[in-house]
Amino acid sequence: MKAAPARTQIQLKNIVFATDFSPAAEIALPFATSLAQRFGAKLFVVHAKTPENYALPAMEIWPIANAQLEKEVGELRHILRERFLGLDSEVLIEEGGVLAVIEAIADQKNADLIVLGTNGRRGIGKFILGSVAEEILRRAKCAVLTVGPHSPADRPRQTQFRKILFATDFGDASPSALAYAVALAQEHRAHLSLLHVIEHPKAGDLVRPHQLEAAAQHRLGDFAREDTELWHEPKAIVAHGVPAEKILEAAQKEQADLIVLGVRNAKGAVRATHLPTSVVHQVISQATCPVLTVRA
Repeated sequence: MKAAPARTQIQLKNIVFATDFSPAAEIALPFATSLAQRFGAKLFVVHAKTPENYALPAMEIWPIANAQLEKEVGELRHILRERFLGLDSEVLIEEGGVLAVIEAIADQKNADLIVLGTNGRRGIGKFILGSVAEEILRRAKCAVLTVGPHSPADRPRQTQFRKILFATDFGDASPSALAYAVALAQEHRAHLSLLHVIEHPKAGDLVRPHQLEAAAQHRLGDFAREDTELWHEPKAIVAHGVPAEKILEAAQKEQADLIVLGVRNAKGAVRATHLPTSVVHQVISQATCPVLTVRA
């Protein structure tokens, strides 16, 4: 083991946690609180409330819904106060659409990270916050930590990332994503694995996959050598095949507690560093650990 790192490569000062008070949000909460405590960040717990409309036929539901919301907010504040001692937190209830509210709060509070929980088992369209969660990933100006539907429900209150998998295609988002992976590995004294997936060749490709492997190993080695302050020697992995499948396989084999992916903008939408947006969707919806996506 090396001497304690003298610094981290990122700063988390403000974290936004989006909740709808569902079981999925409850599973994600410890990740948000743990990161806030470890980095000394302020945690903003945000809930988007549907604006009241007493012109609707079911106007009698509003007092009931408001009373239930008030109860849930009170219970959440109690949990934050009693279970997470010393945590600087604030619960914000804002009227409006989920996407608009989260974007507004993230901008107002200069969020460094947004944390989302999911339910359902069919991908991003089944986020607890509805399909707007996909838009949050597309449009967020900061990193997003997504706790997917296959994450265990019995996580400890103080979540520990012992093994982190950073997957990269060496694209524009790689340095930013690597900075998060390294900082979290430092903070948690975690083992860090660096993964690059070489896709199956397409018709007309002049360079064969085996010819790319040595170059990929070398570049991953460069990444590892740049970060001499890690507690453990990074592990470089080169795999051949379908990116999402290989990322999930590597995460399972390495027993990863966190997957880190870089994403970049392309024609108004976020794309994974491994080309199509479907890679992010597949990894988040199938991973048994949280997935951190970091923009270029």
